[in-house]
Amino acid sequence: MRRSTLALLAALTLFAAPSAKADTWPSRPIMLIVPFPAGGGTDAFARPLAQVLDQQLGTRVLIENRAGAGGTAGAAVASKATPDGYTFFVGAAHHAIAPSIYAKLPYDIEKDFVPIALLSRPPHVVVVHPGKVQAKTLAEFIAAAKANPGKINYASGGNGTTHHLAGELFKLVTGTNLLHVPYRGAGPMMQDLVAGHVDMAFDAMGSSGPQIKSGAIRALAIAAPQRVPAFPDLPTVKELGVDYEVATWYALWAPAGTPPAITERMQKEVLTALQSPIIKDAWEKAGSDVPNLTGEAFGKFVSQEVARWRKVVQDSNVKIEQ
Repeated sequence: MRRSTLALLAALTLFAAPSAKADTWPSRPIMLIVPFPAGGGTDAFARPLAQVLDQQLGTRVLIENRAGAGGTAGAAVASKATPDGYTFFVGAAHHAIAPSIYAKLPYDIEKDFVPIALLSRPPHVVVVHPGKVQAKTLAEFIAAAKANPGKINYASGGNGTTHHLAGELFKLVTGTNLLHVPYRGAGPMMQDLVAGHVDMAFDAMGSSGPQIKSGAIRALAIAAPQRVPAFPDLPTVKELGVDYEVATWYALWAPAGTPPAITERMQKEVLTALQSPIIKDAWEKAGSDVPNLTGEAFGKFVSQEVARWRKVVQDSNVKIEQ
């Protein structure tokens, strides 16, 4: 009898362990893994979030940049992190594209992670280096690209990223031939675009916005359903007669197996953080809305995005050697 009672107590202790840990969470610093270099679009949204969560949770919320392989290297690391609520993953639309781009991935974005929340949805913008591309309008650019097939290049944050597929989709809808130049993240991509080492890019407004305002790069059109308050004079691509709409997005996941009490708490903390003045102001400047999509609903959104980008990959016949 005594042995049975001890076994029952041990089992109850085992099942109670995750809940007990969740009750005291967080008791030490939290790491947000960002799978791109500092200065890129993902990083630009992760850092304000970390700053606000740091204040809300009363513990340090740190950023670890793990760049490489179009964002999949950092995702692989995050998927294998201990699911104790002290490691989270800040991914992007790139991670809904990757399953169709790579023949084999060391993780599954829909199975190896718990969806926490959609963070932002900045629209893409067609930007050029003013010294490399003379076009002042989208129509002039398309005409120049058609007159010089394969001679104008576009930079991306890496093979399989949203920048890359946005470029391939643009080529499909405009009948142009542009040369793809991949980088290890949006930060290095933007550095070379500003320096004039590449001609143009299809970039998220979050990382391009400051460079557009400074005059370092020229915006031709925004791939949004309507104009954004931060750039009211910038026309949409659709306004100019081209059926092209692309928005990247950034989101937060936890490794699969993270206690539900922690993931649910983090969902609430993120929604609170997104309403802070710091984030609302930063998101508006980047042309992004403030989403309200968490948990299972966000997970369904990711599945829809995986299906959407699979069709673009198939139609453009994009292939990446591993």
